[in-house]
Amino acid sequence: MTAVREPSKSQTPAPAEAKGRRPLGRPMLYTQYGQDMALLNTGAKKVAVGVLLVVALLMPFLLEDDLLRLLATGCVLAIGAIGLNLVTGYAGQVSLGHAFFIGIGAYTAAVVSGDPEDDRLYGLGITFLPVWLLAGGLAAALVGFVVAPLASRLRGLYLAIVTLGLVFLGTHIWNEWDAVTGGVGVGRPAADPVLFGVDLSRRTESFSADQQLYLLMFVLLCVFALLGRNIARSAMGRSFAAVRDRDIAAEVTGVDVRRVKRRAFVISGFYAGCAGALLFSITGYLDPSSFGLLLSVQFVAMVLIGGVSTISGSIMGAFFIALLPRLTRELPEYLPFLSSSATQTPNVFQVETLLYGLLIVAFLLLEPRGLFGLWIRIRNYWKAWPFSY
Repeated sequence: MTAVREPSKSQTPAPAEAKGRRPLGRPMLYTQYGQDMALLNTGAKKVAVGVLLVVALLMPFLLEDDLLRLLATGCVLAIGAIGLNLVTGYAGQVSLGHAFFIGIGAYTAAVVSGDPEDDRLYGLGITFLPVWLLAGGLAAALVGFVVAPLASRLRGLYLAIVTLGLVFLGTHIWNEWDAVTGGVGVGRPAADPVLFGVDLSRRTESFSADQQLYLLMFVLLCVFALLGRNIARSAMGRSFAAVRDRDIAAEVTGVDVRRVKRRAFVISGFYAGCAGALLFSITGYLDPSSFGLLLSVQFVAMVLIGGVSTISGSIMGAFFIALLPRLTRELPEYLPFLSSSATQTPNVFQVETLLYGLLIVAFLLLEPRGLFGLWIRIRNYWKAWPFSY
């Protein structure tokens, strides 16, 4: 009689769980911690991100230049909104001084990229984009590091007032320091987006200037968004959430609250500085009046409208605010009593400012999670459809 040989352990196929794969028929079952913590942990997310990337890369060939410039501006605003969301949404530190850090990044980049032969303005003549971009981000991060020890001792309304004071301090500096800012009503040229000898603000044989700037800003947005998402998923992001939810309990469990707050302000300052450096390279011009309280309110609106404590919400809110002026400019055609001139009242600029406040209040009352919360509701509805639970 022939004996039946049993397969050895090396010949026995390992189950899907042992290999870290999901068992067949159970796509949402995770057998390893790394699967649950993956950046794109479902097939639907991978497909959705892939489709969004393809659509975004096709935009330069489908849209006109003026719309591409708006989308490029939205990409840069999204970078700044992510930075504000990291310090306010994730770390729970209310900041109304984002315009101050935006201005530091913008003027640092302008000085680094400026013409050194100009007797009226400071300039180093380094037009290579990565250099002045990092310089703007690091300068704002350094100021955030200096401000952080003061802010770490405060919370709530007191912290908001301190950061609000930074805006007025910055306004005074920008108005008086003519060698850096060019003076009120005069201004100075912004940093030149030169990459490997190619000035992206000028038309080439293959692409227009707006197409090049849009692609550049979109790539940088992807980099900063990925970095911000990984910060939120890391131990640093979890310490941010612990301080936000209950700082006393976080300190009892061993979290250094002051260090966490300092890191939050430094990272937020770096994001704001980079956003400021890039934002005005699109328009090519800097003016001291651009960094007032309204700019801080706009970034707060981006975070609250898009969704607090979400990277995706920051991007949604930034594009919403970037496209809002384009919509308000069309109102005089349908509302004849509105004027498109700032010298007449009421005008579209007043309506635009009013809408920021109304949208903030509306989202706080009706949908505190913002546009990202609306997306979650829609997604959950279709996941459960046709059932209501």
